[in-house]
Amino acid sequence: MAMNYLEKLENVTVLGAAGKMGRGILLLTAMEMLRQKLKPENHKRQFVLYAMDVDNSALDELMGYVRNEALKYGEKNIVTLRKHYQHRSDLIDNEEIIREYVRNLTELIRPGTRIEPAFDSRIIFEALSERPDLKVDLMLTINRNSRLRPWFFSNTSSIPIVWLDEQAGLEGRIMGLHFYNPPPTQKLVEVIKTESTNPGLSYFVAEFVKNTGKVSVPSYDVAGFIGNGYFMREILYAESLVNDLQKSFSFSEAVYIVNKVSRDFLLRPMGIFQLVDYVGIDGVQFIMSVMNSYITGENIHSAFIDKMMVLGSHGGQKPDGSPRNGFFSYEKGKITGVFDTGKQRYISVDEIAPAGDEYIGSLPVSWKPWKELVRHPHKGSLLGVYFDELKEKTSPGAVMAKDYLQKYREIGTGLVKNKVAFRFDDVNAVVMHGFQHVYGPVNPYI
Repeated sequence: MAMNYLEKLENVTVLGAAGKMGRGILLLTAMEMLRQKLKPENHKRQFVLYAMDVDNSALDELMGYVRNEALKYGEKNIVTLRKHYQHRSDLIDNEEIIREYVRNLTELIRPGTRIEPAFDSRIIFEALSERPDLKVDLMLTINRNSRLRPWFFSNTSSIPIVWLDEQAGLEGRIMGLHFYNPPPTQKLVEVIKTESTNPGLSYFVAEFVKNTGKVSVPSYDVAGFIGNGYFMREILYAESLVNDLQKSFSFSEAVYIVNKVSRDFLLRPMGIFQLVDYVGIDGVQFIMSVMNSYITGENIHSAFIDKMMVLGSHGGQKPDGSPRNGFFSYEKGKITGVFDTGKQRYISVDEIAPAGDEYIGSLPVSWKPWKELVRHPHKGSLLGVYFDELKEKTSPGAVMAKDYLQKYREIGTGLVKNKVAFRFDDVNAVVMHGFQHVYGPVNPYI
């Protein structure tokens, strides 16, 4: 099986390689290729990685990104690189070894805007935008023109894999391999296969995930899978809270309140609407529309999100990873204002915070910030003390947090009940590794 893994890895294409997800997948693949190439027994193997995208300038930026990341990796992992290059007597000091690593890594990559090189690849990583027609069109083109019967791994976060398989005529040669942003640093990969998936793909994925240091979590092939199955439903719940609060507060004040409670009281790195901004309001709208078209008996649609889109607040990230304005305006990554749909402008946080904070009330005395908790060796006991204290508080913020936690559990258990996730542990793993939460929805603290 190891030989088959290497044969498949020798010629790979990444579609959408210059995008924020594609470039991370490309970097991970290039690093794994080079790791294999540097083994003495593999020196004669030729590894080629095609980076496909529509814009040459974006591909130029991609190569700059790869060089920078390779340099940073080399500087942090010089001991490992010295072992890889121990057969090279011409490489003496650390700088020479790092420079050679960067050169070797970039030499593997062949950027281009034409699809034809992909016809020679045995593995296709698809990291295109969430447009079902575009994904199917390119997969279909490659499949029809390749004699190699390539394997396809789609980074889709919402589209059922069986649908892509049927539409592109891949006959089971496709799996979902949903990385989280950014792929090089995020540990989680959701793995989705169908009843017709070729078993060989599962073996390749298991090896690739292990070698790239990721944590894989299996999901049923249900639109949205575990991650967005959870995230979209939480957004809808948060929207309902904002609607209720608007009986007493303005839209911007209500958004501020819900976001702060979901961040601070629930011990998260971001509040729910800040996270929506980070992902992109337009992306959330599209994912909901895809899920809604496949999932029956439930309306996964947000008038709230639609309104923000109409008013031109789309969120998302700039090329450097900093947030674009969405529900909030930002300066150097810090929230400075909250969008008001009535006035159609951002209201300063300084103007909103006094009334919002007075309504929310104080945090439990045992509260600790997310950064302190996330890797704390005694996290479990600290959470137990915190939530015991939260249960006794009756302020509006505490009550909202407790209701939110109940909904959090309901969504998590529902994913298992409705056969989206296999186990409660899988739901918790996705939320904790993918969303960086300190605890999962199914927990002993509620």
